[in-house]
Amino acid sequence: MDKLDSMKLFTRVVELRSFTQAAQALNLKRSTVTDAIKQLETRLNIRLLQRTTRHVSLTLDGEAYYQRCLRILADVEDAEMAFAGAQPKGLLRVDVHGSMARHFLLPGLPDFLAMYPDIEFYMSEGDRLVDLVREGIDCVIRAGELKDSDMVARPLGTLPEITCASPDYLQRFGIPETPDDLAGHRMIGFRSSATGGLLPLVFQDQGKTREILLPTSLSVNGAESMKEAARRGMGIIQVPHYGLLEDLAQGNLVQILTNFPAGTLPVSLLYPRNRQLSPRVRVFIDWMVKEFARRDPHLT
Repeated sequence: MDKLDSMKLFTRVVELRSFTQAAQALNLKRSTVTDAIKQLETRLNIRLLQRTTRHVSLTLDGEAYYQRCLRILADVEDAEMAFAGAQPKGLLRVDVHGSMARHFLLPGLPDFLAMYPDIEFYMSEGDRLVDLVREGIDCVIRAGELKDSDMVARPLGTLPEITCASPDYLQRFGIPETPDDLAGHRMIGFRSSATGGLLPLVFQDQGKTREILLPTSLSVNGAESMKEAARRGMGIIQVPHYGLLEDLAQGNLVQILTNFPAGTLPVSLLYPRNRQLSPRVRVFIDWMVKEFARRDPHLT
């Protein structure tokens, strides 16, 4: 195994924190991975990894070597890309919320892969906090205000939210005309994946922002569950407009308080600050910025 291959193998062991998972990811025997890391440590005359029965972690020397490996491997890929006709290639791993993927990413993905046929695209779905380095993910797409993190955020746009409830719910509780009419109503609570707290309903009222927390008998941390609960008459919700187009058209949900706009959700693409972007990630980011703007006329 040459030095570059050893570096690639080492970075996968670090990212997955497992010899076994790295071996599976690279289609190698576990013994091959173990022997390669031992040979690498012997050649460098340093200990790169701390091994336990559950996972592996970096030593201080290992952390420094890992960062150098990332830069070297990215430089090698950039050098190969510099020649005429070279195309981005390799596995591109992206994590995105399912509804955003179906609305903004998947419709144009065949065109993206046609432009870059040597890219293999892997998409995982979620809105949880993700350890990109450990899980080997290149970038994530998230909606919402960003907390301080060690990731770089590339803004994609903002998603306007609307306030909705089912016809059955409105028949039982009445149709509110202003936020003050929400007394006696219920909402379906959405719990932040970052804080675990309930997010309030937000309204623009005479140039001011009002936040209202209503009683709730159900709270969730997934947008799809929240929409399904709303369809079943369990309360009022505020979600991005794009995700409710079908429900509104079919009458499953009704928009309310239209004179009091809800908030907006910023959408960002995030990637590790200490990781040099590969060409395949750079072209995906540039494409995703254009794709988001093109897919929804309400996106600003």
